[in-house]
Amino acid sequence: MALLEVNGLTTRFALEHGAVTAVDNVSFSLNAGEILGIVGESGSGKSVTAFSLMNLLDPPGRVTGGTVRFKGQDLRTCTPRQWQALRGDRIAMVFQDPMMSLNPVMRIGAQLIETVRVHHRCSHTEAHDRAVDALKKVGIPAPQERMQAYPHELSGGMRQRVAIANALINQPDLIIADEPTTALDVTIQAQILFEMKQLVRETGAAVIWISHDLAVVKDLVDRVCVMYAGRVVEQGPVADVIRQPMHPYTRGLLDSLPAHETRGRTLRAIPGAAPALYGLPPGCAFAPRCTRASESCAQAPLEVSVRGRSLRCVHPLEAA
Repeated sequence: MALLEVNGLTTRFALEHGAVTAVDNVSFSLNAGEILGIVGESGSGKSVTAFSLMNLLDPPGRVTGGTVRFKGQDLRTCTPRQWQALRGDRIAMVFQDPMMSLNPVMRIGAQLIETVRVHHRCSHTEAHDRAVDALKKVGIPAPQERMQAYPHELSGGMRQRVAIANALINQPDLIIADEPTTALDVTIQAQILFEMKQLVRETGAAVIWISHDLAVVKDLVDRVCVMYAGRVVEQGPVADVIRQPMHPYTRGLLDSLPAHETRGRTLRAIPGAAPALYGLPPGCAFAPRCTRASESCAQAPLEVSVRGRSLRCVHPLEAA
């Protein structure tokens, strides 16, 4: 049994001009010790997927379909009390802005200790030792001193490390990371990616890593889901997807990545812009931007399996 099984997850927002589907029939599974990347442009549904999984959607957003099973338990039927026990313990989330999970008026140490003691019966000393150890694991120097600091006294990279330590401190089975390195410079970003991969190897936790940048996830994740306009358009082992993308959108994302040999040349961009979710074209949402589109793209493409990959496209690149 997979650690996490998501089948047909659908999330809608009831707005003044009508309901929009932000996550449309998304399915994937995740095993212990595995890292899954979810990539796509802004507005593709990546973060809404994460918040839907964590039951953190605010109105008017609502999960309207599908199942989410964590260790066999149906998360969609969990009560608020059950979610309180799960979040921060068995399932943890790292946000893009670390201040979404850090209290600005509490010292770092007090926050980490509280995270431990809310979920586990232990002494203050035991919780303190676990907090110091968690800070060490994410590469924070002088962790005993940092325990006394307030969040605003730390750099952006250090705050994000603290947020990751707070997520890891109870040794969760699943970590959902929503673009946690986007606002950081490339050096700090690389350090955190390396540390996260090491921590997964040490703890056996599973991770969902959300990013708009394929270059970030290609060396971190085991498998990748590429999202566009709320749908997963391609999913498979990351090495295979990078080496031979089969969906035209995935190809476009890869072609738009800067490389050493393209220095001085104009980057290849995907023509057009991602559609507004309340004005999606019928059929394949990528068709208006796709050079391979035909009349058959007016029908929504069914999900097909091709050599260990799932795909939503009637004109896959392999067929060229």
